[in-house]
Amino acid sequence: MRRLGPLYLAACIAAGAAVSLAAMPGARAQTAPPASAAPAVPLPAPTAGAVAPSPSPTPSPSAAPVPAAAPVPAAAPVASPATIPLGAPPPAPAPAPTVPPTQPPIIVDPPSAGVTPGGSQELRLQAVLGSASVTVANPAIADASVDQATRILTIVGKQIGSTTVTVRDDRGLTRDVPVRVAYMAGAAADSVLLRVTGRPASEFFLQEQALAAALKAVTLRPGASAVATADGINVGAPLRVDDIATIDVPIILQGDPYFTVQATTHVRVENFAQPSIRPQSLLVSDFPETLKANGILFEADLTTRQADRFLYYHYDPSTEPNRRIVLKVQNTSNQPALVQFIAGLAGPEPNEMEVGHLSTQRFLVRLAQNEGTVISIPPSSTVALMNQALPAKSVVSGLMQLREIEGSSLHLTLVAQDADASIDGPVPTSATLVGDVPHARGIYPIPEFFYDYSYAADGPDLEIPIGQIPLPNLVQGQTLAGDYGVLQDITIRMVNNDRHNARNIAIYASPRGGRATGTFVIDRVLVQAHAMEPYGHYKLRQYTIPPGSFVRTEIVTMPEGGSSYPLRLVVAPDDGSAAPGTADSPVY
Repeated sequence: MRRLGPLYLAACIAAGAAVSLAAMPGARAQTAPPASAAPAVPLPAPTAGAVAPSPSPTPSPSAAPVPAAAPVPAAAPVASPATIPLGAPPPAPAPAPTVPPTQPPIIVDPPSAGVTPGGSQELRLQAVLGSASVTVANPAIADASVDQATRILTIVGKQIGSTTVTVRDDRGLTRDVPVRVAYMAGAAADSVLLRVTGRPASEFFLQEQALAAALKAVTLRPGASAVATADGINVGAPLRVDDIATIDVPIILQGDPYFTVQATTHVRVENFAQPSIRPQSLLVSDFPETLKANGILFEADLTTRQADRFLYYHYDPSTEPNRRIVLKVQNTSNQPALVQFIAGLAGPEPNEMEVGHLSTQRFLVRLAQNEGTVISIPPSSTVALMNQALPAKSVVSGLMQLREIEGSSLHLTLVAQDADASIDGPVPTSATLVGDVPHARGIYPIPEFFYDYSYAADGPDLEIPIGQIPLPNLVQGQTLAGDYGVLQDITIRMVNNDRHNARNIAIYASPRGGRATGTFVIDRVLVQAHAMEPYGHYKLRQYTIPPGSFVRTEIVTMPEGGSSYPLRLVVAPDDGSAAPGTADSPVY
């Protein structure tokens, strides 16, 4: 390595100082001295720790004098670190201040507890140093204890309320655990058995019936409610006759001040083979239509191996308290009875025409499939076969077909009661309710009409009256005008006698008693009509009859509660009016 002389080192230091000066703000640029300038004067070597000042440049004789810069005030002296000899290692940095480590907190899993009175819950403790101790803020509400070996905190509920359990370990760290003691909102059954009929039983029907069976098996605390919908039930496929399936129904039970319960009821469904049997009579409860008191609305007996149709339609005005309609079946014998019922229920809601329409539509669809429910009536017991809420200013309606498969005669009672009264209570012993405005209530002998017609495309229009034949009452009361609840089964043979041209024919509905809704099952296709204006002409279905041929069609319908019947079905040439399902037609 080359050794540097003192003169060379001094020159380097001087050059560095000059560069530093030139870089300072406000410093003038200096030109290098000309070749004729006096040679630099040798400087002695700097002593250790001192820096030699840079020599002032000697101006050239020909250079213009440069004005001196304004004096810069001297900076305040700044303490400089101790001088480090050249080649010496830097001093070690000062040690950082020591921070004490963070203590891991006590962990409780789960972080809070909810127990019933007399019940218990276990919680796991973690990050506990040494032994753990517990303190209950209110020992009257809950007890707490710790298993030191397993680190399990056990909390036992004593009475309704809320408190705090504090966990402490040997470090003095604590963890507060909120504790609530309350009752469960209720209990759902783990499994129930459901027997249905159907050819086959459709998925929608199975969803609805499984939901009803699961909710019927729920036990609720006062003020609690059960929440479940058919949308959350997976059925998979229709259930054929004699087949069995299990349907899971998720249910939520909730309400203040209870714990919410989430449960699943497993519904075992059996499709019980039963024939379709036509009813012998029509039972009607429409009086009093407007309710002003609680009590019995209708009574009748069910006979073994005989089917009866039952229609009810009732309104609770705004001036009355909320009510409930309950259909009770009483078995006074010492033998069980088996009953099949097919039902179409609607309401409660204020729109009376919509309630009557939905009830009829649901019943006709299920009747066509023989979709019903089979229940057992224990001996010497009363069972609520059906119940519907009836709040003030609303209407409910039900259409049912009841058949006792086996057992002794049963007694049927329709009751109006307070909304919060138990549906499992005994049948009232009071007299049957009466009203101011007469409506139908009784037993009527002809629950179904069958018609067979022929229509020629080149002949006059065919008009078929629906709901125009009054039925006598087999017991004391009003005759049945409008044929409400009476099934109308109509077969029409439409003939085209023209052997060269096809004919376009249509079937129309024309209300004659006022505004009316309608449900029509035409060749097993459901056709419905919103409110139709009286004497209007509403197309239900269109046909094209080939030359020299005919078309046979079947229509099943029923006058609907809340509507003004009679109505006429008209078979006539297609007039080009709005087709069913279009925006200009109430038919869909």
